[in-house]
Parts: sequence; C-alpha cells; structure tokens
Amino acid sequence: MKKRQSRMIFVALLVLGVGLAGYLGLKAFNENLLYFFSPTDVVEGKAPTGKSFRLGGLVGVNSVKRDGIKVNFDVTDNANTFNVEYKGILPDLFREGQGIITTGSLINGTFVATEVLAKHDENYMPPEVADALEKTKQ
Repeated sequence: MKKRQSRMIFVALLVLGVGLAGYLGLKAFNENLLYFFSPTDVVEGKAPTGKSFRLGGLVGVNSVKRDGIKVNFDVTDNANTFNVEYKGILPDLFREGQGIITTGSLINGTFVATEVLAKHDENYMPPEVADALEKTKQ
C-alpha cells in the first residue's frame, strides 16, 4: 500500500510540475508578443498604454522634425495620424510618404519608439501596414 501511495504522490507532483511549466511558458510567450496597431487603432484606444507594441503606417508628409539625434514625425494610415518620437539613427530608406513600422510604447499621448523599420524597396509594403491602409479605404 505504501508503494502505491508514493507512486500516486509522484504522479500528482509530476502533473502539477508539467502544468506549472506550461502556464509559465505561455505567460512568458504572451508577455513577449508585440501586437501591431494602426494609427486609427491607437486613436480609438485599442493599443495598450505602458506596454510595448508595433505602430505602422506611412510617414506623414512635412512632419519630420529633427533636433540632433531626436526625431519627431507623424505616422498616418490616411484616416488618422499619430505622433512618434524617436531617439537614434533612422534607417537610410526612411523618408516622408514611406511605409514604416515602429516598435515602442505610449507615454503621455506620444508614441515613443525604440526601433524604426523602413521598407527595403519601392514595391514592398509591410503586410500589416498594407492591411491597415486597406481598412481605412473601405
């Protein structure tokens, strides 16, 4: 009888350990996901505050303002526009009217970017940006 009880305790602990490991793995995975939002989503309050996410669209025409290494510019999906602040060196392909994706978070109503990605050729548009622009046309 004692052998059977110790096996049952072992199996119970094993099941509990696997369940706990699975829970912690899923929690870590969800915390590291970067969801994509368009400027319209951000204006409508769908984007998380204080948590990192991706914002994409077109760089607003005549919106780029440089102050040394700090750059402010607008990202638009042709329906809404959102201001982005970035400190760092922009990609060589960054320019007004171009599709970009930025990674960062909302701080006091401004999107503070930690990374800016620009499309790599004239015909390519990141799928998330293309979908967001298509939604605003409808």
